[in-house]
Amino acid sequence: MTASSHKKVFKQLKVKPAKLNKFKKHNAPKERKTGRNLIICVRCGRRRGIIRKYSLNTCRQCFREIALNIGFKKYS
Repeated sequence: MTASSHKKVFKQLKVKPAKLNKFKKHNAPKERKTGRNLIICVRCGRRRGIIRKYSLNTCRQCFREIALNIGFKKYS
């Protein structure tokens, strides 16, 4: 389903609240309790490329920005 078709469905079901709630219930993303997608970057909120070592919990892009400030050195 494309984004435009979702908007059309919401527009059509706006007058039918019971069917709208049922649509949201069955089409909402499921709640994550474990796994890779649960951990997010502290600075920007990304879910991929997380560096958890030393409890940094930042993505690799944010780490590159703040690495010199927190005491890491670039050797090459």
